[in-house]
Amino acid sequence: MTPFGERVRELREARGVTQKEMAQALGVSAAYLSALEHGKRGAPSWVLLQKIVGYFNIIWDEADHLQRLAESSHPRVVIDTAGLSANATLLANRLAMGIARLEQEDLEVLLQTLQGMIRNGDRR
Repeated sequence: MTPFGERVRELREARGVTQKEMAQALGVSAAYLSALEHGKRGAPSWVLLQKIVGYFNIIWDEADHLQRLAESSHPRVVIDTAGLSANATLLANRLAMGIARLEQEDLEVLLQTLQGMIRNGDRR
C-alpha cells in the first residue's frame, strides 16, 4: 500500500462510499481504484488527483497534503547511487533486501530518523 492509497481509502471509508461508487463518480474502473488504494498502481495523474479532491470536497491544506502523498507514493522505487559513496549504495541495497522483513514500528522509527536527518542536513 502507498501513503496516497491509504489516505484515499481512509477518506472513502469515512464517508461510507464503496470503491465502485467512487470509481463511477471519478470515471475510472473499480479495479483501477482498488489497485491505486493497494499500491499496485503509481501516483495518479494530476487530473485524477483533482477529481479526487473535488469528490471529497476537501480544503486546501488537505488537498496539498494529498498531493504530497501522491508525489511520494511510487510503489516501485529505483535509487540511483551512481556517483555517491559506497555507504550510500550499501544502505540502498540493504533497505531493498530487508524492507519486507521489517515490522511497522521499525519502519516508522527509520522514517522519522531519516526525515530528521534530511531536515537537519537542509539547515547546514
